[in-house]
Amino acid sequence: MAKADYLPIREHTDMKHLPLLKEAQKHAPAGEYRNTELIRYRSFRNTYGQSPLTACALAQKAWFENFPVYVYECDRIAGSRRGNYVENADPLELKRAGAICGSYGYLGFWTNSDHFAPGYDRFLKEGIRGTMARIDSSLLVHREEPEKVEFLTAMKTVLTGFSAFVRRHADAAREAASRTDDPACEAELLSLADDLDFAAWEAPVTFRQALNLVWLVHLSFLFQNKYAMAFGRIDQYLLPHYEHDIEAGILTPEDAEDLIACCFIKIVEYGNSDVVNICIGGVTPAGEEGINDLSYRVLHAVRDCNVPGPNLSARLHEGMPDRFLDECLQVIGTGLGYPALMNDRVNIPALKRHGYSLEDARDYCFVGCIENFIPGKQPAWSDGRFNVPQFLEAVFYRGTSALDPDYLGLDTGALEDMETMEDFLGAFEKQIAFAAGEYVTIFNNENGRYNYRHYAQPFMSLFCDDCIARGEDINCGGARYPSVHGACGMGIATVADSLAAVEKVVYLDRACTLTELRDAMAADFKGYEPLRARLQNVVKYGNNDDFVDKYAVWYVEFLDRVFAQYHTRDGGDFYTAIASNTQSVSAGHITGATPDGRHAGVPLSDAASPTYGMDKNGPTSAFLSLCKPDYRLVSCGTVVNQKYTPDMLTDPVKRAALRAAIQVYFSQGGQEVQINCVSRETLKDAMAHPENYADLVVRVSGFSAYFTGLGRDVQEDILHRTEHADIH
Repeated sequence: MAKADYLPIREHTDMKHLPLLKEAQKHAPAGEYRNTELIRYRSFRNTYGQSPLTACALAQKAWFENFPVYVYECDRIAGSRRGNYVENADPLELKRAGAICGSYGYLGFWTNSDHFAPGYDRFLKEGIRGTMARIDSSLLVHREEPEKVEFLTAMKTVLTGFSAFVRRHADAAREAASRTDDPACEAELLSLADDLDFAAWEAPVTFRQALNLVWLVHLSFLFQNKYAMAFGRIDQYLLPHYEHDIEAGILTPEDAEDLIACCFIKIVEYGNSDVVNICIGGVTPAGEEGINDLSYRVLHAVRDCNVPGPNLSARLHEGMPDRFLDECLQVIGTGLGYPALMNDRVNIPALKRHGYSLEDARDYCFVGCIENFIPGKQPAWSDGRFNVPQFLEAVFYRGTSALDPDYLGLDTGALEDMETMEDFLGAFEKQIAFAAGEYVTIFNNENGRYNYRHYAQPFMSLFCDDCIARGEDINCGGARYPSVHGACGMGIATVADSLAAVEKVVYLDRACTLTELRDAMAADFKGYEPLRARLQNVVKYGNNDDFVDKYAVWYVEFLDRVFAQYHTRDGGDFYTAIASNTQSVSAGHITGATPDGRHAGVPLSDAASPTYGMDKNGPTSAFLSLCKPDYRLVSCGTVVNQKYTPDMLTDPVKRAALRAAIQVYFSQGGQEVQINCVSRETLKDAMAHPENYADLVVRVSGFSAYFTGLGRDVQEDILHRTEHADIH
């Protein structure tokens, strides 16, 4: 569908199934969340003596064949989590199930278990039949290699089980049709059953067949304890099915929106316990315009869902239609805080420098919060937080921390010997480099001590090139690209502001010595209030002043230089990220006072954002500061949180000004921005009267959440973000 043929997004959507499904999910029964474990245990009882790979594959197949599937009477997308809740289970069997299943072990986040974007594009083109045929072909190629034969057989086992899982949902849809009193729902369910019967073996043809298959794959990962499994570029891999149905006259754009919404609402069926990143927009692998009519349908569907679960990300690029960013801002303006806005002009070269082909780099999506990822071609993501302000603190205390008794860095010498700013910065660099080496050693030791064949993941490997062709697990050389790890540097603004304060107050004005500054910090500035005021008056990051901004530039370049020398267990790279999730709050609790005047124990600056309240010259100056670091060096990604008054997104004139500012920011090298537009007054009232705001959604840091479900310290952190009322 050409750009000129884009269908308009309606201001309001008259959906029948979505509100019914929302209501039905409110009454989903709960119990002990252990049914998956029980089914696996009962399978293991019949496979003692077999290899862990074979036993686990058979247990997964048993789960597919025995898990209680459920279809709501108002469903258009099959698959529910309610079957995992059991009542009146035998406590002894539950105990034994935990012991036996636990003995087979689990991979975790740091061992490439989840945070993965499956290769849905290829799977939908081939279907289960085509995927099975590739396995059979690979079995012939590797027939003389027993380990590969065993792994490929395990893949075939779990895929056979998944086919049965899809078909069982067809039966459940027919059973739901027999329960309903609504003739329209009955017809819908019977049609759904036919679609599932078809997709249980053949490559999906229609939009609903394809979307159902994607959801059932995603649901299968959830029951394997896989968290933050991304949908990836849904507007790209579902586009052929969408266009087929539109051209055939069997689907309207409005109907597609309803189907998408009925899928996304299932993410929060049992609460907002998962972060499912969904990517729209961007360029195609060939470098052409990737924004299409389905991009807008997805955008509209998440607005109708009005829940925090679908973590929508929008890729922006040079030459895109202005309408796309405007529609994104309108959805953000509902208060959801998403989509997060991502810059192709930064992220594509950031990925290409790590050896990805240009076509694959252009096809990137996101997992978790904002992590750049090549879908279906690399092992699952992992990352960790890196408390850089604490390493600055260590310069003052010769390798220790004022608040954290467990921290031990380097003794970089007496403060009296640091006669120049270069001396001080050199000591800080040594602290960072030492901490990075320690961080990498801990990660690689943890990540490398596993026998990944013992913990093989044949189901996940089905969705990753080139596992089938190589006959290898995704973590054992099967993936096209090696694993990577993200080191998330925290507190860039705290560091930049602190270094600028040291340079100005200590080395230029000579208003105090480093020793006196250390004593003031150790006292948390009690008795040193005039000195703290002087430190606070030094220009801060976010005001387009090179005196401080140069330290943010240094921060990004130095972190990249330090981590570039290290590699993961299978030869992949360490990426850097400038992100913190909510850990800027918890990390601040264990970080003493800093030279910018920050008190001990209070939050660090959030992710890549200026310190809250310090960007005093408006969003334009903040953007100009934020695009000075070379974020092509930050291959994982960044989080920049901004807060605007609601009218900045609802008023067309003000929204146009904001749109222009974002476009300039991205053209100058900004990597990401995400926006909250819930007023400070609303947030304060929600903190005082949470019972009135159960559905209030806000952007936190890389994800959205129900505001009243956040901890008080995180609520305070969001409340204190700088609020902009205009563009200047």
